[in-house]
Amino acid sequence: MGTSAASSEHGSPTSTERPINWQRNLAAIWTVQLLAIIGFSLRVPFLPFYLADLGVDTVQGQTLWSGMINAVGAGVMAISAPLWGIYADRHGRRLMLIRAAFGGMLTVGLMGLATAPWQLLGLRMLEGALTGTVTAATVLVATTTPKQRIGFALGMLQTAIFAGASLGPLIGGVLADRIGMRPTFFIAGAMLGLSGLLTVLVVRERFTPAPPKPREEDLALGRLERFLASARPLFTGALVTLIITLFVVRFAAMAVQPTMPLFVQQLAPGTTDAASLAGIVLGVLGAASAASAVVLGRLSDRLGHRKILFISVVTAGILYLPMALVRSPWQLAVLLGLFGLAAGGMIPTANALIANLTPSHRRATMYGISSSSAALGGFAGPLIGATIAAALGFRVSFIVVGVMLLVLSAAVMRRIPPGADTADPDD
Repeated sequence: MGTSAASSEHGSPTSTERPINWQRNLAAIWTVQLLAIIGFSLRVPFLPFYLADLGVDTVQGQTLWSGMINAVGAGVMAISAPLWGIYADRHGRRLMLIRAAFGGMLTVGLMGLATAPWQLLGLRMLEGALTGTVTAATVLVATTTPKQRIGFALGMLQTAIFAGASLGPLIGGVLADRIGMRPTFFIAGAMLGLSGLLTVLVVRERFTPAPPKPREEDLALGRLERFLASARPLFTGALVTLIITLFVVRFAAMAVQPTMPLFVQQLAPGTTDAASLAGIVLGVLGAASAASAVVLGRLSDRLGHRKILFISVVTAGILYLPMALVRSPWQLAVLLGLFGLAAGGMIPTANALIANLTPSHRRATMYGISSSSAALGGFAGPLIGATIAAALGFRVSFIVVGVMLLVLSAAVMRRIPPGADTADPDD
C-alpha cells in the first residue's frame, strides 16, 4: 500500500495532479504540532502563580482554581471534538487543524489580559470549543500515511507532541521568571498563530467528501439519530477499550499536572525560581516521552501495537506509585523521566490500533470520539486530582493514578485481541 492507497480517501489524483508526499506532509504536520503544543504548554509551570497575582492567595485556592481551569477546557472539548470530527469527515481535515491553531492563538493570547480567575475560566472554555490540534493532526497523519507505516508516523507525531510538552514548560517557566507571566501568554499566542500560518502555507490534503445521503433518508432521520446510527458499528469491544485507554491516559497526565508547580514548590521551600524549577521537572517528562514515542511507535510496527501498548501501560503504572514518596524535585524528575519513557508508547499505539480497526472513511469521526474520551479524562483528571490534593495532600494523587494505570493494563490484555494489529475493516 503506497501513496496512492493513502490518498484514495482524498480523491484519486488526476493526470495534472501530483500525489501528496506523505513523508513531506508528516514533517510539516510535525513542525506545526510542535509549535502548537509549545504554545499551549508555556503556561503550565506558572498558572497557579498567575492565579496568585489575580487574587487567589491560598495554596488550596490555587490548587482548586488550577484544577477547574484545566478541567473546563477539556470538558467543553469532550462535547465539541466529535462534532468537529463529523465536520472533518465531510469538509476536510486540514481545515480543522487551521481552525484549532488560530482558535488557540486567540484564546491563549487573551489570557495575558485577564484580571480575574473567572476570566481565565471563560477563556479556557472557549479554548476547549475552538481548539484540538492533536486530534486534527492525528487524523491528517492517519489518513495520508500508508497503513504499514502508521505506527511510525503516529509515533513521530507523538514525538512532536511530547517534545512540545517538554520544551513548553521549560521555556514558559524561564520566561515567566525573567520577563513576566503576561508577556509569556502573548508569546504563546504568537506561536499558535505561527503554527496556523504554516498549516495554511505548507500542509497539504487532497480530500473528496463521501457521497451525500438521499434526501428522503436525510429527512427521515434527525442529525443525532443519523450520527448514532452511523457510529454504532464502530463501538466494538476492542475500540471501546481503546477509547477507555485514551481516557485513562489523559486522566493520568492531567490529575497531577495542574498542581505539579505547587508540589515542586512544597518540595523546595524558599526557592525564588519556582516556575523555572517546575518547568524543568515537567520538561523531563516531556523530553523522555518524546524520545521514546518514535522508537516505540516504530517498534510497534514490527512487534505489534497491542503488545507495546500493554507493556507501556503496566510500566507506567508501576513507576507512578513511588512518586508519592519523593523528597526532592530531582527525585520527582527522575521518576517522571522514567515514566515518560513508558508513556511515549501509549498514545501512538492506541491511535494506530484505532486506525487499524476503523474504516478509512470513518476515521475522523472515530478519532473525534476518542478525542472526546481523552478530553473527558482531561476534564475529570484535574478536578479529581485537585480535590484529592487539596483534601488529602499532593502525594495521594500519585497513588490513585498508578492504580488506575495498572487496572487499565489488565483491560488492554483482556479486551484487545491479537488480531487487532493486522485488522483491515476496508477489506
